[in-house]
This record gives sequence, structure tokens and C-alpha cells, in this order.
Amino acid sequence: MSTLVTNAPLSDGDRRMTVPLFTLHECATYLQTPISTLHAWARPKDGAPLVTMLPSAGRQATVPFVGFAEAFVLGALRRAGVPMQRIRPAVKRLSDEIGLDHALASRRVYTDGAELIFDYAASSDDDALLTVVRTGQEHLAEVIREYLQRITYGDDGWATRLHLPAYRNADVTVDPSEAFGQPLVVNGGARVEDLVDRFKAGDSFAEIAADFDVPGVEVEDVIRVALKLPA
Repeated sequence: MSTLVTNAPLSDGDRRMTVPLFTLHECATYLQTPISTLHAWARPKDGAPLVTMLPSAGRQATVPFVGFAEAFVLGALRRAGVPMQRIRPAVKRLSDEIGLDHALASRRVYTDGAELIFDYAASSDDDALLTVVRTGQEHLAEVIREYLQRITYGDDGWATRLHLPAYRNADVTVDPSEAFGQPLVVNGGARVEDLVDRFKAGDSFAEIAADFDVPGVEVEDVIRVALKLPA
């Protein structure tokens, strides 16, 4: 296990913790995660939340960047084949071993996460998780590592930028230090919501692409994801 990566605790006053960026529905769209799954993680009937949320304010955003990053990593575990009912105990083990609140937003998850899950499975009585690990250990590690490569970590060891997985052609990032944390298309630097608003107003893909200097194929990709249009 790596011992090179360390994190100081994330400050409660850090903007990544205190500024709400998204609703759960927006998170579901950007992270390609069912809204019911996000609700189970963020507002569980039993146990502590796995996704950080700020106090509710009507239909306004409640998920800060840290919560978004946590949901992103949980999605990686889900796609790697960890059963939904086994994710919570696996995450608890990760957090206990890493020794940090909001450990899922820490670089330690990228460096040590898969190994910690293997260790947990091997030492627990969780037969279902152990079966997943034993039959697909290399696959599990590969999927987790590939997915988490989309996260950029700062010098403090905490996530600072995410490259969203929902898009086939566009590189869309979320960075709390840019555009007030709203998703940006890297090619052209346009906000996703601006492209979508123009399309809803009746502009064509070509017109939007020309005005925002974003490749047409990326404009189409962004809008199809946002509006859940067929490919």
C-alpha cells in the first residue's frame, strides 16, 4: 500500500465544502447515475450519508464540490461491480483506513482504494463482496483506476477538478474555481448551460458551435446528454 500520499483534513470553511453547485437531479445527469441511487447515498434511511449535502433550500442546489466528487467515486465502485448493498461497508472501511472525513474526495482513494477494498473483502465475512473481488480483482482495480483518472487533485491531496463521464465526444469539466463550479466544455470554454439554453431558444447545433467556438460534434454531445435526446 502506498504511504507517499497524505492529506490534512479538509477545512469546514473550504469552498469545496461550503458552496452548493448542483441538485441531486443535476448530479444524476452529469454522473450517469440513477437518481434513486443518489438519493440512497445522500439521504439514506439508515446510516450516515455517503454524499455530502448542504441544508435544503427549496429546489436550489445542495451538493457542494466535495459531495459531487464523493458521488463520482461511488459511481466508480458501482461500475467496477461492487454490489450496491456492499458499497456502504466498503466505503466505511476506506474511510476508517484513510482516517479522514470525506475520504472519497481524497487522492488516497486513487492510490490505495482498490487495495483497501481487497483487504476488507479478504478479512470480512462479506461473501458477496469477496466473490466479486476474487473473480475480478484485476478488473476491479482497472475500472476504479481508469475512472478515477478523471479526477485532478490539488497539492493538498483533495480533488479540485473532475472530467465528467457522461460525454462521448466533449471533454466537460467541473472545477469550483472556474465558472462558479458549473460544467465547462474544455474546447471553447463554454458553459454547458449556455449551450443548452441557446438550443432551447431555437438555435441550431451549427449556430451554437460557431458562436461559442465549440466543435459541432461536441455541442451535439453536450445537448443530447443534458436533454437526454437519442444519439
